[in-house]
Amino acid sequence: MTFNLPLFYFTFFIVVFGLSILLNSLFLKFAGTLGIRKDEKIIRWNTTSKPALGGITFYIAFLVSLIVYSLYFQPTTVLLHSQTIGLLCVCTVAFLMGLADDAYDTNPMLKFSSQVCCGFILIFSGIYINIFPNMYLNYGLTMLWVVGLMNSINLLDNMDAVSSVAVIGALASITSVLLIRHSATSIFVTMVLGMLSAVFAFLLFNWYPSKMFMGDTGTQFLGAFLSAVSILFLWNTPMAPDNAHLPVQGILLTKNFISVLLTFALPVIDTTVVFINRLLKGASPFIGGKDHTTHHLFYLGIKEPRIALVYAGYSAICFICVVIINKYIEIWTMPDCLIFGSFFILSLISFFVVTRIKKRVHEGS
Repeated sequence: MTFNLPLFYFTFFIVVFGLSILLNSLFLKFAGTLGIRKDEKIIRWNTTSKPALGGITFYIAFLVSLIVYSLYFQPTTVLLHSQTIGLLCVCTVAFLMGLADDAYDTNPMLKFSSQVCCGFILIFSGIYINIFPNMYLNYGLTMLWVVGLMNSINLLDNMDAVSSVAVIGALASITSVLLIRHSATSIFVTMVLGMLSAVFAFLLFNWYPSKMFMGDTGTQFLGAFLSAVSILFLWNTPMAPDNAHLPVQGILLTKNFISVLLTFALPVIDTTVVFINRLLKGASPFIGGKDHTTHHLFYLGIKEPRIALVYAGYSAICFICVVIINKYIEIWTMPDCLIFGSFFILSLISFFVVTRIKKRVHEGS
């Protein structure tokens, strides 16, 4: 079948966007109690109880992407690929675990076990970080990345629109890498575009004052999906042949690593800063609190909508950096490493300083 590929993707994006708005509206009307508990055990920034429905639409959009790709590109072979099957299984496990947690407030160890299970499924399906000669080190780093990213996105879902804009930035960066370095007809292009459209639609319901949250249903699903596609197209992105003559192979690896850091800068920085601050005051880094970077910006007098705009602007800058790295820098050199690496480090320091320059006006546990 021959057709205009850009028009196809544009139409697909618009259709998923419209479908997501419709589904979110229907869920908000008919299933508005999911994620609302009488005895709230976790610490939320927003004291108003709101349904956690975003992840349901994300998962439906994911399935729609698989179906659309099967119909238009590979009608008989799409589910015969081990990596596609692995991604489907991982996203399903993460979605169901998040759904159960939003509905029944499950034991934290059960959530952690499901995250570890997601890591094992990805490894067995051939989706793992491959940068070390020792495969056990690769598997260990893969497990750390999957569990860490699923939790980081969950932690970032602490204020209206913040997690949404961070995920949109990450999906946009991965889309750019896919289109720059890989086939435009890859099944992953369709899936990532579907997710990007669904999260954009969700942002309309999640912007301040929000009508719904992502909840664990959304954050666990997105964390699993993003960890898988980032392994395939950021961590393991093939290097340009022109770089083969460079004497220090670690510099080539750093290009991938910095692309990963910039793509997921917001969740990585927020989680790192929170862990450091909690360890400095002798508190457990695994117990929730109102001490995230978003909260400290609010304590400094920045209103919630502007905080979301700050994070959106920073995500846009990171997206531009990822595009420059992967499209315009053919030969990766040490100055490139220093420039983009310094940008990430300065960002981390800046967010950390924000949490230290003024005493908090609200105390969280």
